[in-house]
Amino acid sequence: QVQLVESGGGLVQAGGSLRLSCAASGRTIDSYVMGWFRQAPGKEREFVAIINTSGDNVVYADSVKGRFTISRDNAKYMVYLHMNSLKPEDTAVYYCAARLKQTAGIWSADYWGQGTQVTVSS
Repeated sequence: QVQLVESGGGLVQAGGSLRLSCAASGRTIDSYVMGWFRQAPGKEREFVAIINTSGDNVVYADSVKGRFTISRDNAKYMVYLHMNSLKPEDTAVYYCAARLKQTAGIWSADYWGQGTQVTVSS
């Protein structure tokens, strides 16, 4: 089992940047596919990005392509989400997740962090 804790959220203006961090404990994450999800007020959880175990393959949701970058440092038990050119519609609670899986085209995960709030003002 792995425990995940997100940090780095906050309030930024549209067009700004932010880096979210996910610290893992309990066991190493080098055997887990990792990712990020987000949930905006009144909306369902949304897939954001996924990264494979070695960090050399990534997939992004269309809504964040070209703006967000997911990365990982297995030796430090860390996963990151670099967010650039932020828009008000990016406002959400962002969740780190471990051991992602896809069923009928929908992403889910076995382990979740508690989330960190990102608010983008216009």
